[in-house]
Formats: sequence, structure tokens, C-alpha cells
Amino acid sequence: MTTSPPPEPRAPQTPAREGATLPRWDSQTLLGAQREALIEHRGEHYRLRLTAAGKLILTK
Repeated sequence: MTTSPPPEPRAPQTPAREGATLPRWDSQTLLGAQREALIEHRGEHYRLRLTAAGKLILTK
């Protein structure tokens, strides 16, 4: 019976645009005074919700 060597560890993946600055929005900019906001993406609507614990949840 022969055994094969263990697989080589993978190098960590790097972002497609290494060194590029990603757009950033403050959650208050998206939510305003509300606890929920609708986001449209490719014709679909997603709900961004601020929980009582102060976390964000994005649902379809």
C-alpha cells in the first residue's frame, strides 16, 4: 500500500486589487435615524437591520 504525501499548504489569498482602498460607509450614513434600510442589488432587495445588541444583519 502506498501513501501520498500530505498536500502543500495554500498561500493566503490576496485581494484582487492589492493596495487599493475600498469604499467605506458609516452605518449611520446608510441607516440614518432608522434601524432598517433597504439596499437594491441587481434588481433584488436586501434589508440591512441594526439589532438591539448593536450588530448589523443583512437579509434577502
